[in-house]
Amino acid sequence: MSDDSTAPVSGRDDSLVLIAREGAIATLVINRPDKHNALSAPVRRAFLEAFSACSDDPDVRVIVVTGAGEKSFVAGADIAEFATRTPVDQYRAMRAPSPLEAIERSPKPVIAAINGYCLGGGLELAMACDFRIASDRARFGQPEINLGIIPGGGGTQRLPRLIGLGQAMRMILTGESIDAAKALRVGLVQEVVPGDALKSRVHEVALAIANKSPVAVAAAREATRAALQTPLAEGLRIERGLYLLAFASADKEEGVRAFLDKRPPHFTGH
Repeated sequence: MSDDSTAPVSGRDDSLVLIAREGAIATLVINRPDKHNALSAPVRRAFLEAFSACSDDPDVRVIVVTGAGEKSFVAGADIAEFATRTPVDQYRAMRAPSPLEAIERSPKPVIAAINGYCLGGGLELAMACDFRIASDRARFGQPEINLGIIPGGGGTQRLPRLIGLGQAMRMILTGESIDAAKALRVGLVQEVVPGDALKSRVHEVALAIANKSPVAVAAAREATRAALQTPLAEGLRIERGLYLLAFASADKEEGVRAFLDKRPPHFTGH
């Protein structure tokens, strides 16, 4: 995958998710702006293919996920697609490989750059990322209740972990959306910037991470995610093991030498 390029993913549905490379940062662009970047089955397949390519590429250190255009990050699932499904059809669709699980399994940090509507499955996708930076024009919601269903991609589980039970209940039970300012106040996003500054700000944050040791970043990501999934004693055990893994790396030796030499470190991921 070449640097400083924008290209479709090879193979099936290759116009639906684009990969833009800037050095060690890969941006996945969900490219269906005429449908507010809704997550149809072909989009999910294309996303999985693109994400796998970036996650497996040793030259990629940070992955950014965003939507094409200025109106929507991802405005949800493709309602027209599932309107005619039987329960069995829907069960099979939900058992298919998931972009959210791919994000959580990846050793690479993943940033959601939220440029507009972030609703339903789109919010679930954003919550699976490590953190979220939003345009001041973004809006967030889990509106599934308005269709007589509930979130099915982790919304009922990830949202209360991020913003607390009461705030999550209100969003899920009313189906109402919130603006970027409130999303920042409740902790759903970590930063809000003007829309025309979103790309540059996300790149700045991604570059700061990309310049760190890939070994340490992957270990820190895994240990921190374990905090929400394990009891404290087990989490501390996981942290110690990952600390020792980073301690044994060449990057640790380089980081210590650079600190003592009063120079910037050059991390190689070994």
